Amino acid sequence: MLEVGPGPGVTTDLLHSRFERLTCVEIDSGFASSLSKRMNGKNVTVVRQDATAMSFPDSSFDGALSFTMLHHVPSAALQDGLLAEVARVLRPGGIFAGVDSLSSRGFRLLHLFDTMVVVEPASFPKRLEAAGFVDVQVDVNPYAFRFRARRP
Repeated sequence: MLEVGPGPGVTTDLLHSRFERLTCVEIDSGFASSLSKRMNGKNVTVVRQDATAMSFPDSSFDGALSFTMLHHVPSAALQDGLLAEVARVLRPGGIFAGVDSLSSRGFRLLHLFDTMVVVEPASFPKRLEAAGFVDVQVDVNPYAFRFRARRP
Protein backbone atom coordinates (compact mmCIF):
# COMPACT_ATOMS: atom_id res chain seq x y z
CA MET A 1 0.00 0.00 0.00
CA LEU A 2 1.15 3.53 -0.80
CA GLU A 3 0.30 6.46 1.44
CA VAL A 4 0.76 9.76 -0.38
CA GLY A 5 1.67 12.77 1.76
CA PRO A 6 1.37 11.41 5.30
CA GLY A 7 2.74 14.61 6.85
CA PRO A 8 3.37 13.90 10.54
CA GLY A 9 1.98 10.38 10.13
CA VAL A 10 -1.27 10.48 12.08
CA THR A 11 -2.95 8.23 9.53
CA THR A 12 0.21 6.12 9.17
CA ASP A 13 -0.18 5.18 12.83
CA LEU A 14 -3.59 3.74 11.98
CA LEU A 15 -2.72 2.23 8.61
CA HIS A 16 0.47 0.27 9.24
CA SER A 17 -1.30 -2.47 11.20
CA ARG A 18 -3.84 -2.96 8.41
CA PHE A 19 -1.38 -3.77 5.61
CA GLU A 20 1.49 -6.19 5.16
CA ARG A 21 3.69 -3.37 3.87
CA LEU A 22 3.13 0.37 3.77
CA THR A 23 5.23 2.85 1.80
CA CYS A 24 4.85 6.54 2.60
CA VAL A 25 5.88 9.26 0.16
CA GLU A 26 6.45 12.59 1.91
CA ILE A 27 8.01 15.69 0.34
CA ASP A 28 8.74 17.53 3.61
CA SER A 29 12.14 16.47 4.93
CA GLY A 30 11.25 17.13 8.58
CA PHE A 31 8.05 15.10 8.44
CA ALA A 32 9.76 12.32 6.46
CA SER A 33 12.68 12.08 8.89
CA SER A 34 10.49 12.13 11.99
CA LEU A 35 8.06 9.56 10.56
CA SER A 36 10.88 7.30 9.43
CA LYS A 37 12.39 7.30 12.92
CA ARG A 38 9.02 6.67 14.55
CA MET A 39 8.21 3.78 12.20
CA ASN A 40 11.66 2.18 12.49
CA GLY A 41 11.29 -1.58 12.94
CA LYS A 42 7.71 -1.61 11.64
CA ASN A 43 6.38 -2.60 8.23
CA VAL A 44 6.63 1.00 6.99
CA THR A 45 9.08 2.49 4.51
CA VAL A 46 9.20 6.27 4.37
CA VAL A 47 10.54 7.81 1.17
CA ARG A 48 11.28 11.51 0.98
CA GLN A 49 10.30 12.57 -2.51
CA ASP A 50 7.81 14.55 -4.54
CA ALA A 51 4.67 12.53 -5.27
CA THR A 52 4.35 14.27 -8.64
CA ALA A 53 7.54 12.48 -9.78
CA MET A 54 7.87 9.24 -7.84
CA SER A 55 10.87 6.97 -8.34
CA PHE A 56 8.88 3.73 -8.12
CA PRO A 57 8.51 1.49 -11.17
CA ASP A 58 5.18 1.30 -12.97
CA SER A 59 2.59 -0.97 -11.31
CA SER A 60 4.41 -1.14 -7.95
CA PHE A 61 1.45 -0.92 -5.56
CA ASP A 62 -1.89 -2.66 -5.04
CA GLY A 63 -3.48 0.49 -3.65
CA ALA A 64 -2.86 4.12 -2.74
CA LEU A 65 -4.32 6.39 -0.07
CA SER A 66 -4.33 10.15 0.39
CA PHE A 67 -5.73 11.81 3.51
CA THR A 68 -6.30 15.56 3.60
CA MET A 69 -3.16 16.43 1.66
CA LEU A 70 -4.18 17.23 -1.92
CA HIS A 71 -4.88 20.87 -1.03
CA HIS A 72 -1.22 21.19 0.05
CA VAL A 73 -0.07 20.59 -3.53
CA PRO A 74 0.67 24.12 -4.80
CA SER A 75 -1.30 24.13 -8.08
CA ALA A 76 -4.07 22.29 -9.88
CA ALA A 77 -1.55 21.28 -12.57
CA LEU A 78 0.72 19.68 -9.94
CA GLN A 79 -2.29 18.01 -8.34
CA ASP A 80 -3.14 16.53 -11.74
CA GLY A 81 0.47 15.37 -12.08
CA LEU A 82 0.21 13.66 -8.70
CA LEU A 83 -3.00 11.90 -9.78
CA ALA A 84 -1.30 10.67 -12.96
CA GLU A 85 1.74 9.47 -10.98
CA VAL A 86 -0.47 7.53 -8.59
CA ALA A 87 -2.20 5.91 -11.57
CA ARG A 88 1.22 5.02 -13.02
CA VAL A 89 2.51 3.30 -9.87
CA LEU A 90 -0.71 1.36 -9.23
CA ARG A 91 -1.10 -2.15 -10.59
CA PRO A 92 -4.05 -2.74 -12.94
CA GLY A 93 -7.16 -2.93 -10.79
CA GLY A 94 -5.47 -0.96 -8.00
CA ILE A 95 -7.59 1.42 -5.97
CA PHE A 96 -6.79 5.04 -5.13
CA ALA A 97 -8.89 6.38 -2.26
CA GLY A 98 -8.80 9.34 0.02
CA VAL A 99 -10.38 12.38 1.53
CA ASP A 100 -9.81 16.12 1.47
CA SER A 101 -11.41 19.15 3.04
CA LEU A 102 -13.83 21.61 1.51
CA SER A 103 -13.18 25.32 1.69
CA SER A 104 -14.60 27.07 4.73
CA ARG A 105 -13.71 30.07 6.85
CA GLY A 106 -12.08 27.87 9.48
CA PHE A 107 -10.18 25.87 6.88
CA ARG A 108 -8.86 29.07 5.29
CA LEU A 109 -7.80 30.39 8.72
CA LEU A 110 -5.87 27.18 9.40
CA HIS A 111 -3.95 27.73 6.17
CA LEU A 112 -3.13 31.45 6.45
CA PHE A 113 0.61 30.79 6.19
CA ASP A 114 0.40 27.47 4.39
CA THR A 115 -0.30 26.21 0.88
CA MET A 116 -4.00 25.75 0.21
CA VAL A 117 -5.23 24.94 -3.30
CA VAL A 118 -8.69 23.59 -2.64
CA VAL A 119 -9.84 20.68 -4.78
CA GLU A 120 -13.37 21.19 -6.07
CA PRO A 121 -15.26 17.91 -5.69
CA ALA A 122 -17.56 18.68 -8.64
CA SER A 123 -14.64 18.68 -11.09
CA PHE A 124 -12.57 16.01 -9.33
CA PRO A 125 -14.12 12.99 -11.12
CA LYS A 126 -13.11 14.38 -14.53
CA ARG A 127 -9.60 15.07 -13.21
CA LEU A 128 -9.26 11.51 -11.93
CA GLU A 129 -10.51 10.16 -15.26
CA ALA A 130 -8.04 12.38 -17.16
CA ALA A 131 -5.27 10.89 -14.99
CA GLY A 132 -6.28 7.41 -16.15
CA PHE A 133 -8.73 6.21 -13.49
CA VAL A 134 -12.11 4.55 -14.00
CA ASP A 135 -15.03 3.72 -11.70
CA VAL A 136 -14.62 7.11 -10.04
CA GLN A 137 -16.78 7.88 -7.03
CA VAL A 138 -16.79 11.16 -5.08
CA ASP A 139 -19.00 11.67 -2.03
CA VAL A 140 -19.38 15.08 -0.41
CA ASN A 141 -20.46 16.10 3.08
CA PRO A 142 -20.57 19.64 4.54
CA TYR A 143 -16.87 19.61 5.49
CA ALA A 144 -15.03 17.25 3.20
CA PHE A 145 -15.22 14.87 0.28
CA ARG A 146 -14.01 11.32 -0.11
CA PHE A 147 -13.07 9.63 -3.33
CA ARG A 148 -12.39 6.22 -4.75
CA ALA A 149 -11.11 5.36 -8.23
CA ARG A 150 -9.62 2.32 -9.91
CA ARG A 151 -6.78 1.92 -12.37
CA PRO A 152 -8.11 -0.10 -15.32
